[in-house]
Amino acid sequence: MHFINRSDTVIWSSPQVVWSANPDRSIQENATLEFTSDGNLILHDADGSLVWSSGTRNRSVAGMELTELGNLVLFDRMKAPVWQSFDHPTDVLVPGQSLLEGMRLTASATNWTQFQIYYYMTVLSYGLYAYVDSTPPQLYFSRWAAEKKVTFTNASLGSITLPAAKYTQFLRFESDGHLRLYEWSDKIGEEWLMVSDVMKMFLDDCSFPTACGEYRVCTGRQCICPSPTSDSRMQYFKPVDGKTVNQGCLPQTPVSCQEMQHHELLFLPDVSYFDTSSNVIGDARSRDDCKQACLNNCSCKAVIYRYGSNDSYGKCSWLTNVFTLQSIDPETVQYNSSAYIKVQVRPSPTKKKVILGAIFAGVASIVLATIAATIYYVQAQRRRKNQDTDGDFDFGQFPGMPMRFSYEKLRECTEDFSKMLGEGGFGSVFEGKLDGETVAVKRLESTMQGKKEFLAEVETIGSIEHINLVRLIGFCAEKSHRLLVYEYMPRGSLDRWIYYRHNNAPLDWGTRCRIILDIAKGLCYLHEECRRKIAHLDIKPQNILSDENFNAKLADFGLSKLIDRDQSRVMTVMRGTPGYLAPEWLTSRITEKVDIYSFGVVIMEIISGRTCIDYSQPVERVQLISLLREKAQNNNLQDMIDKRSPDMVPNLGEVIEMMKLAMWCLQSDSSRRPSMSTVVKVLEGAMAVETCAYYNFLNVDSVMPDQGNGSTHSTMPKDYIFLNGYPVMPSEHNVSAYSALPQASILSGPR
Repeated sequence: MHFINRSDTVIWSSPQVVWSANPDRSIQENATLEFTSDGNLILHDADGSLVWSSGTRNRSVAGMELTELGNLVLFDRMKAPVWQSFDHPTDVLVPGQSLLEGMRLTASATNWTQFQIYYYMTVLSYGLYAYVDSTPPQLYFSRWAAEKKVTFTNASLGSITLPAAKYTQFLRFESDGHLRLYEWSDKIGEEWLMVSDVMKMFLDDCSFPTACGEYRVCTGRQCICPSPTSDSRMQYFKPVDGKTVNQGCLPQTPVSCQEMQHHELLFLPDVSYFDTSSNVIGDARSRDDCKQACLNNCSCKAVIYRYGSNDSYGKCSWLTNVFTLQSIDPETVQYNSSAYIKVQVRPSPTKKKVILGAIFAGVASIVLATIAATIYYVQAQRRRKNQDTDGDFDFGQFPGMPMRFSYEKLRECTEDFSKMLGEGGFGSVFEGKLDGETVAVKRLESTMQGKKEFLAEVETIGSIEHINLVRLIGFCAEKSHRLLVYEYMPRGSLDRWIYYRHNNAPLDWGTRCRIILDIAKGLCYLHEECRRKIAHLDIKPQNILSDENFNAKLADFGLSKLIDRDQSRVMTVMRGTPGYLAPEWLTSRITEKVDIYSFGVVIMEIISGRTCIDYSQPVERVQLISLLREKAQNNNLQDMIDKRSPDMVPNLGEVIEMMKLAMWCLQSDSSRRPSMSTVVKVLEGAMAVETCAYYNFLNVDSVMPDQGNGSTHSTMPKDYIFLNGYPVMPSEHNVSAYSALPQASILSGPR
């Protein structure tokens, strides 16, 4: 049994780690492991913060055993396993251990040129699959399995034959994406020897995603930076490290989205890629279509065009991250393949001089033309007064891009926008019919969400897919018209079911728990399972939709922000909805944990059946989170529950635990908040809630405008807003990105 310490190093002659409780979080010296009297195994860091828990509190655990196979087991009085490490593998399999459907082996991160690379191996649909973790994940290895699990036994891993064991063996999935078999040897100084590189029985060296690093072409045992075939003197790439070939290559001139007119595609004949199935552009069947699709969108870094004997029809694969490219022999592999790498072309010195001369020569003309242009502009503005001026959006193509509709098509399918489902800060949502399917059409009417935010919403939700995220069917970007087409969610948004504004029956406790878990899973996917973390930044009941079975999905990505995995914090202007804003917004330096704070607020709204800011309440009860702090300090949390629900009191113990989870999420210090994967484990019973001794989660960015209702803020000028009870001028923080204040809503599509 092992816990990762910051000073740990790998010594291959030492005992080997086969399971780790905390592979993604190191601990300090003097950390403690405690087996509690209620049957929970807990790891605390030196500062007392919870690092890991088995989640077996009050589950009748009678003892703990480390078996001869290397399985750490917590068992009950009948010796039946309650929890075991074999069900939670890290990067190692030992003999007798099975990888079941949905389980993962996750390799330690590889530090690369721009970000860390993760590999994972999983069992899905009668097969063993290995991926490099990108968005979407890229498959590089697969093997059929006879059943929905793969077991490591002597001389085999499922259907894969391995060297028979003479001594103890283990399999490790390593940071370079290789699965290696190690065996103990007492012949040469007693050490662990690698006896099989398992995947290399099926893959050559060039088939591993990071064999040569980013952009590098793998040819046999050589790694070379791509260069033009027509002019070897023109070099677009340079090695990151001339001595370490697998560090890849870097562009001589970084590709800039602000200078797309200078983008070109570097042609590499007889070059393929390990995964040509994840990002296939269905409507780009010709070579020219494939190239143009990449040039039209800056997120495309390269395309692979694979074809048979006729190059006028083939398969076009889009790459947003370029791992190792492969040189091929068409006669050997029996197909043709070309790669086109996007490069930034710098104008030649001669051309620069011509451009500079033209600029100076044009200065005089510009001065003279200014007067005429001013006159023309005034006249043109009058002519265009009643016309659209935005112009069409140039979206180009990107993997998973949703369907694009004309404005007339959406106007027709909604019967001229006649049936409104709801409205919010940026527009209204209407019911429509497309090809017999009921859809929700969101029409943006406010200028608060501009082209940048609209593009962010389309590209963000168009490139990801999860059962707890609302599905984007299509969009319209035609002149000044901006519309989004979503799947129809018949139960509408969560606020209509928890605020009792529509005379709905109270939700039972089981439904409330399921909704909370669905929200957590959606956020966990955004924060931890996408190649780049996605911070939603507007988590609230109005942006949580439900289907007919109350399966919840996150919606509205207009304020979302992408965060690189190597970024600890990002700078951004304040955005979101008053009442749900984490305290770190005051510094404009945030992490994805602002979503976790908002999630804590939503949990309390679901439990209490009221809004986080309710001016119909007495002044001391206006802010829900302020009331929660008071009740927690006085040990009266039961006063917070929704009295209209008939089964909240019978389930009071579970309700109190859920409120403790909410308080953990509401910690003012973002580092003390749990990750969303930890939240999911708690909700699924695999972990316990960390005891919260800090009730200072009230320093939130509650925006408290003067309502004329006797609020303590009524004496302040109306130009002020209130952040944590302190008056702040709106100019000090950009509040233009705020969503509307929470209000009654029956949205069946995102706001």
